[in-house]
Amino acid sequence: MSNLETHPVEESVCGGEAAPAAPDPDAELLLPREVPLGGPRAMLVRRALPGKHRRMIGAWCFADVYGPDDVSAGEGMQVPPHPHIGLQTVSWLVRGSVHHRDSLGSDRLVRPGQLNLMSAGHGIAHSERTPADAPALLHGAQLWVALPDGARDGTPVFEHHADLPVFEVPGARITVIVGEVAGHRSAATAHTPLVGAEVLVEPGARVRLPLDPDFEHGVLPLDAPVSLLGHRVEAGALLYLGQGRTEVELSVPESAEPAHLLLLGGEPFTEDLVMWWNFVGRDHDEIVAARDAWEAGRTAPGEGRRFGEVIGDGGAALPAPGLPNARLRSRPRHHSGR
Repeated sequence: MSNLETHPVEESVCGGEAAPAAPDPDAELLLPREVPLGGPRAMLVRRALPGKHRRMIGAWCFADVYGPDDVSAGEGMQVPPHPHIGLQTVSWLVRGSVHHRDSLGSDRLVRPGQLNLMSAGHGIAHSERTPADAPALLHGAQLWVALPDGARDGTPVFEHHADLPVFEVPGARITVIVGEVAGHRSAATAHTPLVGAEVLVEPGARVRLPLDPDFEHGVLPLDAPVSLLGHRVEAGALLYLGQGRTEVELSVPESAEPAHLLLLGGEPFTEDLVMWWNFVGRDHDEIVAARDAWEAGRTAPGEGRRFGEVIGDGGAALPAPGLPNARLRSRPRHHSGR
């Protein structure tokens, strides 16, 4: 998925202000803001990460929630070919389907309960589109994972995982997307100690989730409010839980349908990042080089392009926005802002 904000300097991709301190001093509520996605036919997404003061949870550095949207009368998600460096994209659906194509030749539909995982490495291009025969409702999340120095300049790779581990705890069913939860491990590639899981909570249930105390964690509701640590967390918002917990208890209201949420976590990521447009790097010059390479390949296609061509898409590639006048600076994963 592409970050298509008009002025994508790092401050412009930040989510809303953190809410006032919770009764639990380690909990921090990141409020989302709406961002258009998809160029002139943009759909709106709710972006909680990066936040103004907290930019990462483990290596998770970006979290968009979209839908549920009725796409039966429109085009749904139409994200043209665009580039990435230095990150993994994690595509997760609650409802609907999305067609992924990339410059490696990958051509995959992702459906609910399945994982599309793309490791950009030194450079990859991809598109994401709602197929013509898609279900009426589209609802899901797009997440980015920052790659560490040892992996961020590597060869791009695409993975599709249709058989993820699923287990139950009282009141909920857990699908392990990446990493491990309670001894259940996903086969998806992770380059840092990381966890991502979907939790499907029964209406009105109170659930205890097991946590790794070495990780920091966050909870991201996708379609219903979740109550935990004294907060009511609305769909699209993200509650940062801090580090050192072995479990967390949460509850959802009575409703006609179960509630979906994502549990995200990992060991704190120690490298400062420069995030601009669809690139995750370490300094200004690296971002400029990636932008120049994308524009050169987009306007003069040919052999040897860094990002390649998205095979089978057929649509015009997205132009990169203009760089800001000031040099882009690397940012720490968190600052108090006070």
